[in-house]
Amino acid sequence: MKLMRVTTVPTTLLSFCSGLLRELHERDGYEVLAVSSPGEKLDELAHNEGVRTIAVPMQRHISPLKDLVSLWRMWRVMRRERPDMVHSMTPKAGLITMIAAWLARVPVRIHTFTGLVFPTAAGLKRRVLMATDWLTCACATHVIPEGEGVKADLLNNGITSKPLRVLGHGNIRGIDLEYWVPNERDLGGDPFRFVFVGRIVGDKGINELVSAFTRLSDDLPGRARLTLVGHHEEQLDPIKPDTRRIIDECDEIDAVGAQSDVRPFYAEADALVFPSYREGFPNVVIEAGAMGLPSIVTDINGSREIIIDGVNGVIIPPRDEQALYEAMRRWVEHPEQARAMAKNARRMVADRYEQGYVRQCLKDFYRSCCS
Repeated sequence: MKLMRVTTVPTTLLSFCSGLLRELHERDGYEVLAVSSPGEKLDELAHNEGVRTIAVPMQRHISPLKDLVSLWRMWRVMRRERPDMVHSMTPKAGLITMIAAWLARVPVRIHTFTGLVFPTAAGLKRRVLMATDWLTCACATHVIPEGEGVKADLLNNGITSKPLRVLGHGNIRGIDLEYWVPNERDLGGDPFRFVFVGRIVGDKGINELVSAFTRLSDDLPGRARLTLVGHHEEQLDPIKPDTRRIIDECDEIDAVGAQSDVRPFYAEADALVFPSYREGFPNVVIEAGAMGLPSIVTDINGSREIIIDGVNGVIIPPRDEQALYEAMRRWVEHPEQARAMAKNARRMVADRYEQGYVRQCLKDFYRSCCS
């Protein structure tokens, strides 16, 4: 059984399929072929996973002429390789891969939606995004929404009427509980330390987070700190100039950039704060939970499936700076509330998102598609 896994950029395969591709090849008997845009990370993937790779350049943003070239190249790869099953992730790779696989008559065509962009878009952009998602689903034989929220958005907006199946409790990567181990210490010290992990962009709620934290720092001097772990994106949804200036100047904000190992920053924190506008199923919230941290999250897909309000964290409305400020201040002034929720965090992650369980759900799904 030849299985082709495709993403727009190879870092996605490295992140979401680390160890899985080798496992599918060596333990489960698949001939695995990984396809993504060229670069050192694709070579790294081939070395780490022990699978064959093929480079097909793809653009993350809309680029009609280049997208057509990518589609033609992808079709040629499939005609040459004759895979039995193709599984794509990420929007652009999904669109190109599903069309090419349909044209090449690949028997099993699977796309996983890890998140949707159109629910937070408007006007012509929203219509274009909905059309591309519709076309992706139309060309696929099987569609996997990463969580129940993504599934509801696909069905309620008429993107597809095909049967949709969330695997397990949602999430596509799972969590290695031997890697993510809590730090044995009492949470809720003084100052109370919040951590954010992710891209430093507007869609992640960074503008609201920095503004709310600045107010908190002014109202309760010396009692809170914020660590931002992640890289800025100047071309895709950059934060406001004033937000950037505050990050650079505020002594209580530690901006440490992108990190290959984020565990030390979770270990130093008392809570995760993740005010994103949209997600599919945020791994950051699962990682923080595995590290024994409670989370403040927004009421969006994925986050509201991982966090139960008042049990392992707090759920607030998205884009609501006042609600974010009040939630953060409550934990600074009453750290015992955060400590109580922290006691539930790792157990709830272990019960639903342990990596072996998540991977077995995917393998069972592959077998059901081919039977």
